[in-house]
Amino acid sequence: MSVNVKKRTDPPGASDHAAAAWDLKERIRAEEGVLRQRRGFFTDAYRRSTTHLLVENDALVAFASVRRDGYILFLAVHPDHRGRGHAERLVADVAEEHRSVTCHARTTNESALGFYEHLGFEVVRRIDGYYEDGGDAYYLKLGGESLRERLSGIVGR
Repeated sequence: MSVNVKKRTDPPGASDHAAAAWDLKERIRAEEGVLRQRRGFFTDAYRRSTTHLLVENDALVAFASVRRDGYILFLAVHPDHRGRGHAERLVADVAEEHRSVTCHARTTNESALGFYEHLGFEVVRRIDGYYEDGGDAYYLKLGGESLRERLSGIVGR
């Protein structure tokens, strides 16, 4: 991770970076067709979660919003900043705080599924019609000792 990238956190109840996170999410939705949440749902979920943020030159480059149980609600990396380990760093931060980490991913989102598989997430189950638009999802989980071992090199960055 670049020395210019700074970590910030919005704890539950805070929304200091919610507008920037929404804008990044919407850019990804427009370009890739994923992260299709409505603004009200997104804003409410953001405020109820802890959001780990990576900022470079005062611009948001990545974020992960996480519930108290380690469930990742949103994980997004600016398209121009991918391949730099930002998503791995965010998942590692979540793993440091939670015994297990879980999330959903669209069954058609091969990029996300490949990323999660790379980190050692496993499909727990498929949920047909999970998303509001009728899209199907996989429920993914990573936990236990293998989580710490797998991400230990990332946490030290």
